[in-house]
Amino acid sequence: MKLSIPETDKTQLLDALGAANLQFQRVYPGDRPDRQPVHTVYGGANLFKADTCVRMGDIALHNLRTYAPTFVELARVLELRGHEHLPVLEKDVAYLTRRLEALSPEERRREPGGLAYAIYQKIVYKLQTEAVEDFRIDFEDGFGNRPDAEEDATAVQAARALAQGMREGTVSPFIGIRIKPFTEDLKDRGVRTLDIFLTTLLAETGGKLPANFVVMLPKVTIPEQMTTMVRLLELLEQANGLPAGTLRMETMVEATQIIMDAEGRNPLLRIMRASEGRCVAAHFGTYDYTASAGITARYQTMAHPVCDFAHHMTKVALGGTGIFLSDGATNVMPIGPHRGENLSYEQLRENRESVHNAWRQGFQHTTHSLINGLYQGWDLNPAQLPMRYAATYAFFLSSYDDALHRLKSFVERAAISTLTGDIFDDAATGQGLLNFFLRALNCGAITEEEVRATGLTTEEIQSRSFFRILEGRRARPQ
Repeated sequence: MKLSIPETDKTQLLDALGAANLQFQRVYPGDRPDRQPVHTVYGGANLFKADTCVRMGDIALHNLRTYAPTFVELARVLELRGHEHLPVLEKDVAYLTRRLEALSPEERRREPGGLAYAIYQKIVYKLQTEAVEDFRIDFEDGFGNRPDAEEDATAVQAARALAQGMREGTVSPFIGIRIKPFTEDLKDRGVRTLDIFLTTLLAETGGKLPANFVVMLPKVTIPEQMTTMVRLLELLEQANGLPAGTLRMETMVEATQIIMDAEGRNPLLRIMRASEGRCVAAHFGTYDYTASAGITARYQTMAHPVCDFAHHMTKVALGGTGIFLSDGATNVMPIGPHRGENLSYEQLRENRESVHNAWRQGFQHTTHSLINGLYQGWDLNPAQLPMRYAATYAFFLSSYDDALHRLKSFVERAAISTLTGDIFDDAATGQGLLNFFLRALNCGAITEEEVRATGLTTEEIQSRSFFRILEGRRARPQ
C-alpha cells in the first residue's frame, strides 16, 4: 500500500503533537483515585478534644434514634422511595423489619421499603464506627478573633489533644487545621498559629503527622497567598525534620474574585498551580461567597443560583486536575427549640417538626450537591451527620443497579479487547464508573462483595485505576 506523507515529516509532526499531549496530561492528569471523604466537619479549636469525633458519633446516633426510631419514620420524613407503601402501626413496622432482616441485600432491594431499611441500618453502623470522616480544627470562623495569648494557648492545647487522639486511635481518618487567611490584617496571626500548632504536634508525636493531614488556607484571592504558604510549609518541614513535600494544603472558594479576577479571567487554575502541587482540595464557602455576591442573609443558602454558578465555574477550571472539590454547609441545625427532660407533648411535637424540617433541608442540599458532581460537603454540628449519610447512601444505592450493569459491560468489553488484541480506548469512562463504586465503597454505602458483582477482583478494586486493570488483564497469559 502506497502512502503519500513522507515518514520523516509524519514523525516530526507527531513528535511535536506528542510533546503537547504530554504537557496537557501533566496539567490535567484526571481524577485522583485516592479516597475522598464525603464531608468535612468544622469545629472551633477551643472545643477540640482527643475524643471529639467519637462523641460526635454518639450525639448523632442519639439524634437519629430520638427523631426517627425506625427506618419507616426516616423514610416518611425524607420521602424515600417506597415510603408510601410502608406500614403505620408499630406491630406492622416490627413485622416488616424482621422480614427485611431475613432477606439478602439483593432480595431486599426489590422489596418496598428495602431501600429505606438499608439506608437506616448503614447510617446506624456508620455513626457507631466512623461517624466523622474528616475534621478541621478551626482557628478561623469557628474560633473568631481573640487575644494573641489566648490563640497561642489554644494552638498548643489543640495540638496536644490531636496527639493524644492519635495515640488512642480516636482521630478521624482525615484531619487538619484551618488557620486565619493571608489577608493583610490577619496573615501574621495565621502564620503564628500554624507554626505553634505544628511545632507542638510534632514534638508530642516524635515527628509524626496523622494520616491525611492538611492545612486549610481560607479566603484565597491571589496566587501570591498560595506561594507564600508553600514557602512557609517548606520552612516548617526543614525546621522539624519532615521530608520535603510532606505538608499538604487546601483552599476555599469564598469570594467572587476567585471565580473572576480583575482581568475578567477565571484565576482558579493559576491559584492552584501556585501551590506547586501541595494543594489537594478546594472547598466552597457558601455564606462568605453569597455575601461576596451581595446576597442578603435571609437568602444565603446552598440552594441559591449563585452557588451553582460558582460550582460550575470551579468544576470547569479544575476538572481533570485531580483537585478534590467540596460543597459548603447547611446552616439550619436539626436541633429542637425546647430543652429539658419534662417537656410537654406540644413541646416535643415542636422539637420533632423542627428537626424533621432541618433534616429535609440538609438531605435536599446534600443530594443537590451529589447530583452536581460534588461528593463532599461541610457539616457544622453532629446532629447533621445522619442526614449527610442518609443523602449519600440514598444517592449511591438508588443508582447501584444501573451503574452495576454499565461497569459490568465495560469490564466484559475490556476482556474481549484483551483476547482480540484490540485497543480499548474508553478507560476514562470506565474510570468514572469505577469511581462511583469506589466512592460508594469508601463511605459504606455498598460492600466489597457488591463491587465484585461487576466482574472485578478484590485486587483490581484495590488498584483504584481502570487503566491499571486493563493493563493487568492484557498482561495475563492468553
